Amino acid sequence: MNNGSAKTQKILAIMFSSVLTLGVLGGCGPSEATSNSSNAASLNSGPMKLSIMMPSFDPDLATDDSPVVKKLDKNTNTDIHLQWVPSDSYQDKFNVMLASGNLPDIMVVADQTNPAFVKAAEAGQFWDVGPYLKDYKNLSQLSSVVKQNASINGHLYGVPRLRPLGRNGVAIRKDWLNNLGLQEPKTIDDFYNVLKAFKNGDPDKDGKNDTYGLTVFQDTGAWTDMEAWFGVPNQWGKTADGSLKPYFEFPQYQTALDFFKKLYDERLINQDFAALPGSKALDDIESGKSGVDVGVIDDAHRIELALDQKVYGTNATIEQQEKKTYMTALGGVAGPDGLKIMPTSGLAGLLAIPKTSVKTVTQLKQVLKFLDELNDKDNQVLLYNGIEGQQYTLQDGYAVFSTDQKKMKQIHDINQMQMFLPKDESIQLYQTPLRKKENQIEIDDEQIVVVNPAAGLISQTYQQRGAQLDQIINDAMIQYISGQIDKSGLQDAVKQWKVQGGDQVVKEINDLYQKEQN
Repeated sequence: MNNGSAKTQKILAIMFSSVLTLGVLGGCGPSEATSNSSNAASLNSGPMKLSIMMPSFDPDLATDDSPVVKKLDKNTNTDIHLQWVPSDSYQDKFNVMLASGNLPDIMVVADQTNPAFVKAAEAGQFWDVGPYLKDYKNLSQLSSVVKQNASINGHLYGVPRLRPLGRNGVAIRKDWLNNLGLQEPKTIDDFYNVLKAFKNGDPDKDGKNDTYGLTVFQDTGAWTDMEAWFGVPNQWGKTADGSLKPYFEFPQYQTALDFFKKLYDERLINQDFAALPGSKALDDIESGKSGVDVGVIDDAHRIELALDQKVYGTNATIEQQEKKTYMTALGGVAGPDGLKIMPTSGLAGLLAIPKTSVKTVTQLKQVLKFLDELNDKDNQVLLYNGIEGQQYTLQDGYAVFSTDQKKMKQIHDINQMQMFLPKDESIQLYQTPLRKKENQIEIDDEQIVVVNPAAGLISQTYQQRGAQLDQIINDAMIQYISGQIDKSGLQDAVKQWKVQGGDQVVKEINDLYQKEQN
């Protein structure tokens, strides 16, 4: 095969993968979920019938008779029935089904903290799989951090769908660093100096004062990620007496906010951060107005690809993409206590097993055996890549996806049941040096993430009033950064938080925490 042609196919595969990856997180499809009384309860020697309810983004979905699904059936000795629900209505459908008790054998729980699921799980509608995972080769390797994050008051009501814990990070215009003779920042002071240079030093060398440092959007994620650098706890922190209190009551939080306010006052960040939607978060970097993004670390390669396409077009080859390096990535910068990273939850929901359809421990163990087998390498490849020669081919050890949509339909969104336990064993797409760097940072950062000691503890008051309580603190943070209130205003917001239910949340979390410790 012509090498240039092969590499062109690789870049097309990279672009296609962004569409495929969406299927891991979303959903679409018209099929209704129905009860299946002869499903996992069947203990005969033939294939075990399993109904699996999942969300999907794609309008053209894999069906039960897909060759990929049939091969998965054969590998696991099952007869799988896929039940698709559109992602934009998945939560509503999920809640209706919980109320009816008409549930499949396995169902994706997009958010295990959803009050309806918490109530159903604690009422006994779902199996607590935690005590059983130790008996399975792959499931037993679930990390303690993710298990805690996925649990509800000490009980694990489903198998987590893993995502990188260390995915949060920083993307920086490397060409701007080079133009200004700067190195990648290592400390908070370095980070500030880079932002200042990106605003005042003409990093794009166009002779105009038309750039700034960091783009922040209305989601509070960037602020939260940077708080970790200052030593702010992850949601809850331990006090000297062993109790827990919320992150914003620690002195490091005020130090972090003072730094953020300094960035705003010196116009090193966009002044419209409180109103900028997430869909526009990368626009200023891609258009050359700003040079830094604090978010998920893989933003770096997406920005780089967008910049390459501005120069070479949407069919840019690997040679063209690697000809100029626009971006670099790092996990974060060191603060007073060294390098600390605010983690993701490490999961994208659960695969939960309802007791109304899987009625006995014997049946539960059969279903867990199936889930365990899904994590074997061959089955991970099936779920993500499909069948070699059909959905993908191999080039230099990397997967290149087919452009035949009829073939690709056969795997559309079946990766919704992908768990990646203990790790991702699918065949990767072509990895540029930047992507390889991102992947290594994600692995390294798992060792320095800031663990939330209250993860998995569900306060009843927070379930009822959490959104309003969070809004009080988030609004005050934004108002302080933008100069609308002072430190006294911040303290007033904390007092309001306490009066409107925060004190009760603290009590409930500490009661649950002490119970878990004992």
